[in-house]
Amino acid sequence: MRVLSLWDEAYAKAEVLVDKMSLAQKVNLTTGVGWGKDACVGNTGSSDNPYFPSLCLQDGPVGVRFADMVSVNVAGVNAAASFDKKAIRRRGQVIASEFKQKGVHVQLGPAMNIMRTPDGGRNWECFSEDPYLTGIAAVETIQGIQSQGVHWIGNEQEVNREQIKTIMDDRTLHEIYAWPFKKSVEGGVASVMCSYNKVGDHWACEDDASLNQVLKQEFGFRGFVMSDWLATHSTAKSVNAGLDMTMPGGITFESPESHFGQRLLNAVGDSQVPEERIRDMALRIVAAWYKEGTIPAVNLHSFLPHLNHKVNVMRNHNVFIRELGAASTVLLRNNDDLLPLSNRLDSLAIIGEDAGPDSQGLNSAPDGGANRGTLGIGWGSGAVKFTYLITPLEGIAKQAGDTKILSSLSNQDLYKAEKFAREADIAIVFANANSGEEFITVEGNRGDRNDLLLWNNGNELIQTVANNNNNTVVVIHSVGAVEMPWLDHPNIKAIVWAGVPGQESGHALADVLYGEVNPSGRLPYTIGKRWEDYSGRASQTDEAVYHEKLAVGYRWFDQQNIQPNFEFGFGLSYTKFGYRNVDTDTQQTSTQNPRVEISVDIENTGDVDGAEVPQLYLTFPDAAGEPPKLLRGFEKVFIQKGDKAHVTFPLSGEELSYWDSDVRNWIVPSGTFTAHVGASSRDIRGSVQFQVV
Repeated sequence: MRVLSLWDEAYAKAEVLVDKMSLAQKVNLTTGVGWGKDACVGNTGSSDNPYFPSLCLQDGPVGVRFADMVSVNVAGVNAAASFDKKAIRRRGQVIASEFKQKGVHVQLGPAMNIMRTPDGGRNWECFSEDPYLTGIAAVETIQGIQSQGVHWIGNEQEVNREQIKTIMDDRTLHEIYAWPFKKSVEGGVASVMCSYNKVGDHWACEDDASLNQVLKQEFGFRGFVMSDWLATHSTAKSVNAGLDMTMPGGITFESPESHFGQRLLNAVGDSQVPEERIRDMALRIVAAWYKEGTIPAVNLHSFLPHLNHKVNVMRNHNVFIRELGAASTVLLRNNDDLLPLSNRLDSLAIIGEDAGPDSQGLNSAPDGGANRGTLGIGWGSGAVKFTYLITPLEGIAKQAGDTKILSSLSNQDLYKAEKFAREADIAIVFANANSGEEFITVEGNRGDRNDLLLWNNGNELIQTVANNNNNTVVVIHSVGAVEMPWLDHPNIKAIVWAGVPGQESGHALADVLYGEVNPSGRLPYTIGKRWEDYSGRASQTDEAVYHEKLAVGYRWFDQQNIQPNFEFGFGLSYTKFGYRNVDTDTQQTSTQNPRVEISVDIENTGDVDGAEVPQLYLTFPDAAGEPPKLLRGFEKVFIQKGDKAHVTFPLSGEELSYWDSDVRNWIVPSGTFTAHVGASSRDIRGSVQFQVV
């Protein structure tokens, strides 16, 4: 495999360099220089004679934090909503090119923790509630970027994140939360970040079982493990458990002392840490540097903005960001074929603060820590300063032609909302829900959301508009699922789920609303009817017990037979697709080397060209003890009107296995599997069985 050869080549070079270093030089590579002491949010020590540069580590998952003249991409959750592997990889390439042009060695992303609870503050940075979709999205992103750190493990909430103990069983860890990391390692990820929480009784950065035994030994990870910022709690214990680099360096943000540095040298001298372990740490760091190739000099400054070099790295990335924003927009309802809109309408009402700009100015809140105007991304260290942000009102106005637009960019002025809704042929009402990282509290929400309600009077605004216009379109920008008390209102003819689409938000939305793009996005998480329908919420105590085990997201809804508002994988199109001939190429295969191919024929039976996303779900033999069905394949296929496509889903041992904690291995169970092919987790169009013996 090419990934293996790249690592082999990198390690061969790293051994030559590291073996010329003194013990102090090796330790220096593992130790951050401290917060605010250099240009990046994290900088390592360097080496002279032999030369090794200070590595620049910089947030975040949607673009370059603390930089100017950079792009703000669609969020991870929107990328996953595209269900488009090629587009997700292209997103990684676009992001990587800007980081590299800014001189960044390690991008602190993608975020790939599972959306275990719908209120998790950083869900928008991640991909999905499903480990398979998350794993595929992570691999495509990593192979597009090839220079990043991913967040290990059990970091599914923000409240109490620095004290909380994550409690999950071994099978749950392997099948749900570690699966995307396993796929990332196979994809060649260069670094992994251990998180703030405890895994069982150990801090994540001191947990030998997960870092050494699972990540490095079982998964074969050859890169380096860095701490999250101030997530290191010790010297010898952390290093012996598998931590290779401490960030940002100091014990606190202000402290000149480090758990590594001189303390690590002392630990080697006191025989608490073997010197060979220091060599291993340095090798991992240097090999990752060789593997990722040449990076230009750093031209940003995180802490002294006037030292930013004003290097424009955006190129024509706006074109792709707009395309992916549209491709990740999910059409949830389209009664009476109200959409796409015509630019020959007499009048159109645009109502809601989320349709317009921040009333206090673009980037007026540090790290996006506010909820004013349209929601492009969430807040925290994953936020990026907008060079520009196209609002929905701007985007729609450019495509509306001679249509008279009545706009009220307020959620509180219900009188004006009512008046404009009554006067317009069609009313589009906007609302949002935001979240972010715990170091910023926005409107009483400390990172995680306090509830699943729309923010800023959004539900009442939607109800008011729908009461006064028979052709109401609801557009939601949200970091995750929300409750929809207005869902059954007869005047709400269309619902468009735009997610968090980045800088081209308004253009991407208008492309879908006016039919320039036929919507093909699919929900990467379940939208339940109420909070109580989910398996849990972010814990408010010092323990997060993963009691639902394997039944995360749609698996929980299936297992408990709970009807959601909109299921995982759901999304409509402006055309129709028919499914035929769900079949398998074999009726029987072996547990030792299983090979199965599931196929389906799909026809575009409507009047518009469009893309469909057939999804493959598996029901395992009862003895395996899996939830009712698991996603094990998806493809996005573009089909012209009247044409057909033949889609295949290859299945191997990886897709057909479960983790057996007793034998500490992946097992392919014998028995009857059922493969379901459909347009969502609940819209199954055909099923076929096969035997594994």
